[in-house]
Amino acid sequence: MIFHSKKEDAWNAKDYARTIVWFAAHTLLIIAVLGVLFLWNAGFSIDRITEFFGRENSVRNTVYLVAACFLISASLYFYFYSEHRNFILRSGNINLLFTVLEVSLAATVVVGKTFSLYARPFALCALLTLLLIDRKSAIFMNVASSLFMFLGDLLLAVDPIKIQTVYSCLITGFFTGLLAIYLVYGISSRLRVFTMGFALAIPIFVNCVMIEFEAFKEMPAAFALQSVTSGMLSVVLMMALVPFFEAAFKVLTIYRLAEITDHKSKLIKALIENAPGTFNHSLVVSTLAESCASAIGENALLARACAYYHDIGKLKQPEFFSENQQGYNPHDELTPELSTDIIRSHAKDGYDLIRKYRLPQILADVALQHHGTMPIRYFYMKAKKYTEGELEVANFSYQGPKPQTKIAAIIMIADGCEAKVRTVADRSHENVEKAVREIIEERMDFGQFDECELTMKDLDIIRRSLTNSLTGVYHDRVKYPKLRIGKRNDE
Repeated sequence: MIFHSKKEDAWNAKDYARTIVWFAAHTLLIIAVLGVLFLWNAGFSIDRITEFFGRENSVRNTVYLVAACFLISASLYFYFYSEHRNFILRSGNINLLFTVLEVSLAATVVVGKTFSLYARPFALCALLTLLLIDRKSAIFMNVASSLFMFLGDLLLAVDPIKIQTVYSCLITGFFTGLLAIYLVYGISSRLRVFTMGFALAIPIFVNCVMIEFEAFKEMPAAFALQSVTSGMLSVVLMMALVPFFEAAFKVLTIYRLAEITDHKSKLIKALIENAPGTFNHSLVVSTLAESCASAIGENALLARACAYYHDIGKLKQPEFFSENQQGYNPHDELTPELSTDIIRSHAKDGYDLIRKYRLPQILADVALQHHGTMPIRYFYMKAKKYTEGELEVANFSYQGPKPQTKIAAIIMIADGCEAKVRTVADRSHENVEKAVREIIEERMDFGQFDECELTMKDLDIIRRSLTNSLTGVYHDRVKYPKLRIGKRNDE
C-alpha cells in the first residue's frame, strides 16, 4: 500500500465509532484463531478441554489472553491513528491490516502444530506489511504479530511448553521480522527476495543455539532444518499471498507497478504501435518524474508508472497531437474551439481508458489531473485573431481537477518541462534552468498547486532535479565531419 497523501482529514464521531468497531471485530476474530489453536492443542477432545479449565489459573489466564489481545489491537489503533489516520478511515484498509495479521497467525498455528515451533514463518507478517503498507508499519505489525503468537504459546498450551521455548519464539519473532524488513525493503526482484529466505534462517538458528543449547547438542541438523524452513516459508508464503492481497484489496506493490509498466502490457503496447511520439514523450517524462519523486521522498516507481499512463488518452485520436504528426496537421482545418475540445479531452479519455482496463485508481487520477485547469495558449491566441472582443479563458482551458497529490503535480511539471525544453534551440544548463523555472512559475501563477501538499522547498528540489535531468537528456552532441569515402586507388 502506498500512502499517496499525508494530508489528514477531520474525523467526526461516526468515523471514530466505525473504526473502533472494525478493530474490535477483528480482535475477536484473532481471538477465534487462537481459540482454534487451543482446540487443536487439545485434539478437539472434550476431556482434555475440561482438564485444561480444571487447572489452577486457567480461567484467569484465558481472561488475561482476551484482555491482552484487545490491548495489542488498541496499540495498533493508536499507532495508525497518529501516523496514518486517513488509512484506517477506509474500512477496506482495516480489513487489509487485520487480514495480514490473521493469515500470518493462522500460518504460524498450522506450521507450529504440524511441523515444529521453530519452523513457523516468523517473518510473514512483517514481509506482507512491508509490501502492502510501508516499512514503518511493518515494524509495528511485526511486534503485534509476535505478541499474539506469544500469548497463544504461553496461555493456550494444553501440553506444557518449556518457558524458555516460549520466550525464545517471542525473541525469534521480533528479530526475524526486523531482519526481513531490513533485507527486503526496496528489492523489486522476486528471485532476490526468495534468496533472502536463507538469510532469515540465521537469527532463528542463532537463537536456537543460545537458548535451546542442550536440545541443540542432541539434534543440530533438526534445528538447522527448522530454521531454514521458517525463513523460506516466510518468503514463499509472502510471494504466494501478495497477488491475492493485490486483487482483493486493490493494493499497489512494487511487483504490480513493474507489471503495469511492462512494454508488453495492453495499453503501453497500443501506445507504442499507434502513438509512438506520445510513447517516447512518456518515456522521457517517466525518467524525469522518477528522479523528482525520489528527490522529494515520494514513491519513485509510482511516479514512473503514472508518467507512463498520463497521456494514454491520446490513443483515442493520436493524429491530433503534434508528437504523432508527420507533416499534416488536422487542426489547420478546424476552428480553435473544436481543436481545444479535442486536445483537452485526452485527460478525461485517459481516465476512462485506465478505469476500463481496471488499472489502479491513482493512474486514472493523475491522467485526469496532470493539466489541471491550465489554459491551452496556442488555440486561445489563435481564436483571438479571429474574434473581436474578449474571450473567456475558461473556454480554452483544461477542465481539471487540479493536482491533488505530489505525484500528480510532479507529472504536471515534468510534462510541461519536457515539451518546452524540446523546443529550445540552445539547451545549455542556463537555458534549460530558465525554461524549467518558467514552467513552474506559470503553474504557480494559475494556482495549480493549491490543492496538493507540494511545498516551496519541494518545488525548488524539483526544479534542480529537472534541470540536471533535462540537461543530460538533451545534451549537445559532437558534430561529425562529412567524409567522402572514394574508391581505392588500386582498383
